[in-house]
Amino acid sequence: MASLRELAWLVARDVTSTVGGGIAAMELLRRNFIARRWMDDHSNAINVAVSRLTPGTNILAYCTAAGWVLRGWRGSAAALAAASVPSALMIYALSAVVVRLVQYRSVRAVLGIAMLVAAALIFSTAWALLRPFVRGGRRARVFAFIAGTLVLSVAGVTPVRVLLLSAAAGVLVPTRTAPPQPKAVV
Repeated sequence: MASLRELAWLVARDVTSTVGGGIAAMELLRRNFIARRWMDDHSNAINVAVSRLTPGTNILAYCTAAGWVLRGWRGSAAALAAASVPSALMIYALSAVVVRLVQYRSVRAVLGIAMLVAAALIFSTAWALLRPFVRGGRRARVFAFIAGTLVLSVAGVTPVRVLLLSAAAGVLVPTRTAPPQPKAVV
């Protein structure tokens, strides 16, 4: 059984030492929980599923669920604090530094380049996901959905509502099915 101190230390260490978002931290936590025999794969899978269903940051939901499984409400509170407080302090310190340094033209240029690179990576990933669908007769429909999403975004509609509207449109718009293939004569 994990002590509250061990649980909090492990969560704080693993969440603040990973790069790649909540999924990377969840995987590192999973490995450490299983290595210590605090949790099995089944319990971990349930925690991941619950964390993916809840609104907000998945890693915080995962840590809260894992803490609950391991130590009840105290473990849940300790894991949530351990996952959020150190990260919040790191962001606070980084923001304080950036606010002081942003007055320099070279720092603004580096931040601008970093934002362009991040945007390029996001668009590259989005295109890789969309490319298989932008062929043949589907092209117009894909671009219509993209245009509609952009219009809704510019109009101030929240991302959740954009996703819900896109999902509804995807359900309501009929899809073409492949024509039946002739049966082979034996």
